[in-house]
Amino acid sequence: MDNIHAPTIPSGPTSRPFTNGNVKQLSFAELQQKKDNMEAELKALGGVLDSHGVNMETPLITRDGFPRADLDIAQIRTTRSRIIYLKNDYKDLMNAIEKHLHEHFASLQAADDAASTTPSTNGATMMGDTLPETLEVPFAKVNSVVADSPAATAGLKAGDEIRNFGYVNKSNHDSLKKVAECVQGNEGQRVLVKVSRRADSSTQQGARQELQLYLTPRRDWGGRGLLGCHILPI
Repeated sequence: MDNIHAPTIPSGPTSRPFTNGNVKQLSFAELQQKKDNMEAELKALGGVLDSHGVNMETPLITRDGFPRADLDIAQIRTTRSRIIYLKNDYKDLMNAIEKHLHEHFASLQAADDAASTTPSTNGATMMGDTLPETLEVPFAKVNSVVADSPAATAGLKAGDEIRNFGYVNKSNHDSLKKVAECVQGNEGQRVLVKVSRRADSSTQQGARQELQLYLTPRRDWGGRGLLGCHILPI
């Protein structure tokens, strides 16, 4: 007799194509959406097991080898199998997302290195008048910054308008949820933040500075959160 409490498929890498298409051909936004969908389905499937009072390891047979009469064996086995498939696909998906992020930040670093070789009267962090016309539209505004926080150390100030936060911009910030995701996924690593700041000089009333800041999210700065600032969507 088969091991009835085992899933209907073994664990380990799947031998079938990735669910709903080749993950390598998906954009970053599509990968993020697929990740959200998978997590929602895994949560729902976990709820199915919970409703039966079992988990992935709970035996489905009695001590004398008979199927337990108090459980819906077929549904539990089907649910466990789907969970294993999804977890295997989820690993592939996260690897693809990580690759996208590495490539993205590598391109940002290369662009920054190239910019640092160009003379500038305001230093490497000032983007100045040589910026291309295709600046991202600001999607968030810094409401407050805590002294000695990672945000303050990076040079972020209240009133700054955020054009880019790592890979997050106006088109994909999802009510700032992706900013939190970017921060959590890059703890201890530099994140490029592009901001627009109103010029301080009264002679430049209405003028704005375009800045590139490097912010390193961390927990050990002595305050709450990883950044020490509060931002609001625009």
